[in-house]
Amino acid sequence: MPEDSQDAAATGEGEAQDTGTSATPGPAGEAELQALVDKLTAEKNDLTDLLLRKQAELENFRKRTQREREEFLQHATADLIYALLPTLDAFDRALAHRTEGAPEQFYQGLELIHKELLEALGRAGLTSFETVGRDFDPHLHHAVEMVETDEHRDHEILEEMQRGYRLKKRLLRPAIVKVAVAKAKSGHTE
Repeated sequence: MPEDSQDAAATGEGEAQDTGTSATPGPAGEAELQALVDKLTAEKNDLTDLLLRKQAELENFRKRTQREREEFLQHATADLIYALLPTLDAFDRALAHRTEGAPEQFYQGLELIHKELLEALGRAGLTSFETVGRDFDPHLHHAVEMVETDEHRDHEILEEMQRGYRLKKRLLRPAIVKVAVAKAKSGHTE
């Protein structure tokens, strides 16, 4: 029997039977329990809201960090490619002005290097655009000379002095061009 009383004391069964009280609380106890349930429910809701806000903040942080990383890489790529444009210009000039007596293999080597450089930069998103024969667009072209002529359309590009480039869809460098302007017609009659 001593073991039975120890088990009953450990589980708390003996106390409820000894005091003669029932397991259901009275009206005052129910109000206290309901207040506690309401308080804990409100606390749970507050913590759930806080958790959702923190998860949203974390997701926004991840997106912002990814976007900033991509923008940094785009700017770094643009800066590097922009720094290489004078080298491309030098290749264009060297290939356009071949010197008499220079070995043909030399120019073939230059053409090969130029082609490979253009292909590598093309994979990074660099493209040039056509200018000669097209209409002047101030968003794409920089006019350094205007030539009065009746032989070409007004604002037609006559000559490309320096090639223009885009990096992906963004203008990296405008083309430097010579533009046709219609001759002024004399309106004076005397």
